Amino acid sequence: MQGRLSAVVSFVFVVCSLPALAQNAVPITRPVDSGQVQEVQPINSAQPAVPLTSTDPVALEERGDHLRESKDFLQAIDYYSAALKLKPSAVVHNKIGMSYLQLRRWDKASDAIKRAIRMDKKYAEAYNNLGAVYHMKAKYNNAIKNYKKAIELNDSSASFHNNLGTSYIEKKDFANGIKEYQLAYQLDPAVFERSSRTGMTARPESPEDRARYSYFLARVFAQNGNADKALLYLRKAIEDGYPEIKNVYKDSEFAGLRKDERFTELMATQMNVIPQ
Repeated sequence: MQGRLSAVVSFVFVVCSLPALAQNAVPITRPVDSGQVQEVQPINSAQPAVPLTSTDPVALEERGDHLRESKDFLQAIDYYSAALKLKPSAVVHNKIGMSYLQLRRWDKASDAIKRAIRMDKKYAEAYNNLGAVYHMKAKYNNAIKNYKKAIELNDSSASFHNNLGTSYIEKKDFANGIKEYQLAYQLDPAVFERSSRTGMTARPESPEDRARYSYFLARVFAQNGNADKALLYLRKAIEDGYPEIKNVYKDSEFAGLRKDERFTELMATQMNVIPQ
């Protein structure tokens, strides 16, 4: 989690809540506000085309959701914007913000999410997503503040605790980081591998970030007695070159795992992956 693990330097954000694709990057290849009215062809037969001139805000929003799940974030924004003109919605502003987050357009993402919060000051997912924006801009104190607000409004969200932990790790506050990861795990053991439609979850992109993230997740899984997952993430940490891998022999969470012959085999066969 450092080298910019939590999010900034190289985090890809994914959506959190339903176990599916982001509802809520890619280089920008066309202007968002083109002003052109166009009918998008269906991506599959189950999703009929909806013209931007539609007067049904629900249909426009659903089309935007489908486009966002298909990673066509710019057209998704067009549809969400069309829906907003017909019916103001904090949820749709939040979805626009999430789409801009995926495009790494932090300022536009922040503007859209703040509009959502102004419309609904108890919108926990919007605070979480605003935290993600600050995290990506390396403003970790602001990120932590917004994640805590999201948790205050909904303390049962594993994703919020996961994100808060990641920002703590980025600040090298490892004690609080691992504490939040533990809370996230207790709420949802699959949180670290789940994506959702309403909030953003940090995922590392650079090898350095992935390595630190994987090592800390291995600690969480080991502490909770999930040897298979602990070994999986240890292997990932090693393969991505985690420089402090030898801490596995002294970190207390791995005490039980060190007795597993698979651990011995992993360390014996994989340690040469780590640059000396």
